[in-house]
Amino acid sequence: MNLKVGNAPVSWGVMEVAGWGGQIPFGKVLDEITEAGYAGTELGPFGYFPTEPNQLKSELSSRGLQLVASFVPIPLAHPDRHDVGYREAMKVARLLAQTGARLIVLADEMSKARMAVSGRVDESRDGMSDSQWEGAAQILTSTAEACRELGLSAVFHHHAGTFVETPKEIARLCDSTDADLLGLCLDTGHYFFGGGDPVEAVRLYGARIRHLHLKDVQLPILESARRDGVDFLEAVRRGVFCELGAGAVDLNKVIHNMTDGGYSEWAIVEQDVDARRADVKPFESALRSRQYLRNVIGI
Repeated sequence: MNLKVGNAPVSWGVMEVAGWGGQIPFGKVLDEITEAGYAGTELGPFGYFPTEPNQLKSELSSRGLQLVASFVPIPLAHPDRHDVGYREAMKVARLLAQTGARLIVLADEMSKARMAVSGRVDESRDGMSDSQWEGAAQILTSTAEACRELGLSAVFHHHAGTFVETPKEIARLCDSTDADLLGLCLDTGHYFFGGGDPVEAVRLYGARIRHLHLKDVQLPILESARRDGVDFLEAVRRGVFCELGAGAVDLNKVIHNMTDGGYSEWAIVEQDVDARRADVKPFESALRSRQYLRNVIGI
């Protein structure tokens, strides 16, 4: 299989959440991504890696890494903040274009209301209104069009703790937007967390999936988080996301079905963690996940 395999700062606990985790120096993260056997990385929260294009390119090239994409949240449910979200997205897009990336990963922002019910969402109770959905489609379309002018392809990342988490919400998002303009980033862990089967997602969306995040889920921890009514971040702290091959996601079938359908782009390994926990060892986990992909799946 001809897939390129990368990792991302989130596997070291670096997330787009204020005050989350311990901030590991970016150089250490890049060194460990390289040492664990990965060929590329995503940007992480804007400002974590250097934002001067030449400096960023130097940091990456000195380690033989390619900048693949960046996860960029936009406050979809809040029309009054769409302009700010657009400007932030374009700031990231310009950096990506200047450093040789060709992909931007758009998403809704995580919110307290949705993180509180993540993994057990009732769309009729917890979802966006029709007018919010219409506005979400408009801002995503405008952003994707502007990114295309910079030479970037845009994909949408469904995400636990946002207003686009469940299979029904993902289907509505896809139905509301142009498939040629806005592809889909399938995150195997978040699709599972939101109540879906990632293998079924590959069947449903096929070639619209133009970016792949590989994540695995410990089902007993997910089930206990649902029973206890804890929020998304607490589920992460409990270790709901695990090393690849140690959880309930059928990664083998997802990857083979994707490649059988012609997918030959990047697979980005992610393991959302709280790096402050003593038992969290990001490098060791990244290394074992890479070994699993190489030895069990063949990439």
